Amino acid sequence: MKRFKTKTIVIAVIALVILAAIIIVLATGKSGTAKKKEDIGPKPALTVTTAQPSQARLPIKLVANGSITAWQEAIIGSESNGLQLTEVRVNVGDVVRRGQVLATFSPASTKADVAQARANLMEAQANAADAKNNAERARTLESTGALSTQQINQYLTTEQTAKARAEAAKAMLAVQEVRLAQTQVLASDNGIISARSATVGAVLASGTELFRLIRQGRLEWRAEVTSTELGRLATGTPALVTAANGTQVKGKVRMIAPTVDAQNRSALVYVDLAPAAANMPPARAGMFATGEFDLGMSSAVTVPQQAVVIRDGFSYVFRLNTDNRVTQTKIQTGRRLNDRIEVVTGIPPDAVLVASGAGFLNDGDLVKVVAALPADAASAATPAAPQSDMQKAHAVTTPARAVPAAK
Repeated sequence: MKRFKTKTIVIAVIALVILAAIIIVLATGKSGTAKKKEDIGPKPALTVTTAQPSQARLPIKLVANGSITAWQEAIIGSESNGLQLTEVRVNVGDVVRRGQVLATFSPASTKADVAQARANLMEAQANAADAKNNAERARTLESTGALSTQQINQYLTTEQTAKARAEAAKAMLAVQEVRLAQTQVLASDNGIISARSATVGAVLASGTELFRLIRQGRLEWRAEVTSTELGRLATGTPALVTAANGTQVKGKVRMIAPTVDAQNRSALVYVDLAPAAANMPPARAGMFATGEFDLGMSSAVTVPQQAVVIRDGFSYVFRLNTDNRVTQTKIQTGRRLNDRIEVVTGIPPDAVLVASGAGFLNDGDLVKVVAALPADAASAATPAAPQSDMQKAHAVTTPARAVPAAK
C-alpha cells in the first residue's frame, strides 16, 4: 500500500513538470510572435519609384482648325458669241501653262468676216489714195484761180473722209482678227484645272464659264482663330498643317483678316502652304485641316507622364512624405513633350513625386521606394512573351507600319 502511494506521487510530480514545461514553451512562443509582429510593423501598399520636377524648354503652340482652299481661282470663259465648241483639250486635274490652248471654237464664219474686213480695208485705202491725189492737185491750182474755193474745199473734205473710212476699215479688220483669235481658249496663268463645264458641240454665248483654274497651283489654309488669340499671331509666323488625309505641310502666315466674324467672334488667318513632300499624298482644296502655329519657346516645370493620374476629370500627383506615405495633390497641366507634361500650378519645384505605380495608390498609402532602373536595363530585364506558331507566321508576313511622330 505504501509502495502504491509513492508511485502515485512520482507520477503526479512528473505530470506537473511536463505541464509546467508546456506552459513555458507556449508563453515563450507567443511572446516571440508578438515581438516579431512589433518588429515588422504595417505592410507597404506598393513598391514605387520616385521622380522630381525638372525645368525644360517647351515650344509654344497655338492650335486652330480650318479649311484648305485655292489661293486664287481663275474663271476661264468664252469670249466668242454664237460659235460652236469643236474641241476640248484639257480635263480636271491637268496642269497647264500660261497661253496654252484649252479649247477651240469653229473658226469658219470668223475667217470669212476677216476676209471681208480685209477687202473693205483695201477698198477704203484705194479711195483714200485717190482722194489724196485730187486734194493735192486742188492745192496746186488754188493760186491760179482755175478752181473755186468751194471746189477746193470739197476735194480737201473728200480726202479727210476717205482717210477716216480707211482707218475705220482698218479697225474693223482688227476686230475681226481678235474674234478669230478668240476661237482658241487660252490659259490665263500657270495652274491646275479644278473644274470643267465645256462640252464639245455646244453653241455658247459670250461670257459662258468653261473652266476653273487654281492659279499657280498654290493652296492656302484658312485657319479660324478666336479674337483673344488673334494678337499672338503676325505675318510670317510658321505653321504646321495636318490635312484630313494625314498630309503634313509647312506654311507661313500671309495675311490676317482685318475683320472678325460677328456671329462666332473668330477671324480668318491665311497661311500659304508649301508643296507637300514627294512621299506624302497631296493636300487638296476643300479638305478640313488642323494646324499648329509656332510661337517660340518658353521654360516650364515638367514631370514624367506616368506620374500624373487622371481622376474625375482632374489631374493629380502623389507627393512622397518623410514617413513614406503619399499625399494626393491636384495640379493644373499644360503642354506635353514626348513623355513629359508641364505642371502649371500645384506643386513646388523640389517636390518628390511617385513615378511608377501612381495609378494604383490612394491618399495616405504607405509605399516602399526603390531606385528606378535605366531604360535599357528595364527593357532587358523584361522577358519577351513566347510567341505561338501562328503569331510568328503573322510577324513574318505582316509588313511593319511606320509609327507617326509625336506632336
